[in-house]
Amino acid sequence: MFAVLVGPFTQIAQAAAITSASDTMSSSKELVVSSHAIKFTTPTGAEQSTDTIIVTFPSTGTTPFNFTSKTIGTVTFTHGATTGAETTEVLAATPSATDWGAVFSGTQNRILTLTAPTDGVGAATLAATQKIIITYNSTNSINASANASPYAIAISGTFGDTGNISVAILTDDQVAVTATVDNSLTFSISDNAIGFGSLTTANARFANGAATGANGPTSTSAHTLAIATNAATGYSITYNGATLTAGTPTITVATITGDEDGVPNSEQFAIGFTTAGNATIASAYNQVTPNFNYSFVASTTTTIVSETVATATETISAFYLTNIAGTTEAGAYSTAITYVATANF
Repeated sequence: MFAVLVGPFTQIAQAAAITSASDTMSSSKELVVSSHAIKFTTPTGAEQSTDTIIVTFPSTGTTPFNFTSKTIGTVTFTHGATTGAETTEVLAATPSATDWGAVFSGTQNRILTLTAPTDGVGAATLAATQKIIITYNSTNSINASANASPYAIAISGTFGDTGNISVAILTDDQVAVTATVDNSLTFSISDNAIGFGSLTTANARFANGAATGANGPTSTSAHTLAIATNAATGYSITYNGATLTAGTPTITVATITGDEDGVPNSEQFAIGFTTAGNATIASAYNQVTPNFNYSFVASTTTTIVSETVATATETISAFYLTNIAGTTEAGAYSTAITYVATANF
């Protein structure tokens, strides 16, 4: 004979493990304030008024996590099917038909208990497989000491899912990065030997790189100056040299204003400059149309171009103008003009 026992059966709920769990912190450094964005996927969901979700920070370490003065107003709770940020729930001291209850407890508020609304729904149903985000802002959220790292933040509650989220705490989470940008200045002259060729009283002559010269009245550039610097307050270019000289005889220097070829049949030696960039050309030397200004100061260091900020390569064109009179002595005239670029670091 066999006895058959018939009676009530008890269904035992099995806890499910949370998935895709993480805690993104604003700082991993020990004993400083840090925000926490705790994220995980719930296999079960939380749709009953008796459901709770509990976040427990560990009490291990020389100095554990500390949320002593933290308030629920610094916590947000969202959930959704795709990102977890679709629905934001209202948190209150006690749950209502629309609000989730939210309470800190335990030593230094290391436990947060979220209790489902009395209708089990709230702003929207927290269904199975949804993503959950529980965010602590950094206000009164103080990291633990580094000596017991890594730390395990426990997720539990009557909603039926459990799991741990590991976070690492460091003595210092910053790497000091240094770099040096050296001072730089580049300066070049495109041609170091220029000439006027044979001078005549009939017209002005402009020096050129071929040393044959070019007749006025149209001005011709003899060479260029190219400069670049990372100096914060820019640069200056100066010149210094004598006028055209043939032993004892000289050609008189001149300042010419608004006249492209000066005054033929009179002694004049002068220089002018143009640029397509932002540099400032000294007004007496500004040869940009319609100015056509030239000047020359013999044997005196004189600034011709300047800039007040760092600049990429800028090109300055140089013009050399000469006129002679019928009484200008014959001879082979020459001079050497020194250009100096100075960066203003």
